[in-house]
Amino acid sequence: MKAQALHGHLDALLLAVLEQGSLHGYAIIEALRNRSDGQLDLPTGTVYPALRRLERAGHVSSTWSTVNGRERRTYQLTDDGRRALAGERSGWHEFRSTVGRFLDTDPPPTAPA
Repeated sequence: MKAQALHGHLDALLLAVLEQGSLHGYAIIEALRNRSDGQLDLPTGTVYPALRRLERAGHVSSTWSTVNGRERRTYQLTDDGRRALAGERSGWHEFRSTVGRFLDTDPPPTAPA
């Protein structure tokens, strides 16, 4: 799945991954890949700018640490980020329900005669 197909949903996916706990950037990419059974294999050039955007918005915070001699930035969800994720989930459920009325294979219920 290409990053462009996720347009409008990447921020919500990143917030959802961080809901499980703090992760460094590459671990976030791995979590997206693992939770999607390999369907979301996003490049760093897509994920890191989104993380910076979420940080500027106050939805995530980050800290630097050194692990095995390498600098890593670890991201964590903020309280604002938790509220944003709740809003994203609500919007997603509404979107899925509305679009599903057209794209799901089950026929719509018929009105009683």
